[in-house]
Amino acid sequence: MKNLSDSFLSLVDYWPSAGSFGFNTNILATNPINLSVVLGVLIFFGKGVLTGLLDNRKQRILSTIRNSEELRRSAVEELEKARDRLRKVEREADEYRVNGYSEIEREKANLIHATSDSLEQLESSKNETLRFEQQRAINQVRQRVFQQALERAMETLTHCLNSESELHFRTISANIGILGTMEEITN
Repeated sequence: MKNLSDSFLSLVDYWPSAGSFGFNTNILATNPINLSVVLGVLIFFGKGVLTGLLDNRKQRILSTIRNSEELRRSAVEELEKARDRLRKVEREADEYRVNGYSEIEREKANLIHATSDSLEQLESSKNETLRFEQQRAINQVRQRVFQQALERAMETLTHCLNSESELHFRTISANIGILGTMEEITN
């Protein structure tokens, strides 16, 4: 401690007298005074400027926070809207899927029904064609049977007529002979 008091006493020897003006080149003696003066001036004059700067910064930070909150709120709203649209689109997709499946089933049933109707029509047409061909065959057989019966009848008739014509010829000849005799008798 004695060293410290000795250093202060030695500093007093270097201080200029009170009546003179000049620069003190002793750094240890002048720095605390200068610093306190500078700090006092800065605090006195800079307090308003510093307060204004801090208030402006505070207002910008608060404004940024409010803007961020509004952006977050609008982003949340947009997200909810997007989720609603997604749910709606998913419902519509499910409806289309269900309707598509039912439409496919309906088309399948219609196709099966149409094919069944076509097969029935083909079967009916086939049966009608068979009946027509059968009737035609029956008619041809009838015509042949009728033609053969007619030919036999004609043969029988011709044969009968030949026999009868001979009989008629004899009858006529006999009658002519009787008439010839009667004429002779009457003459």
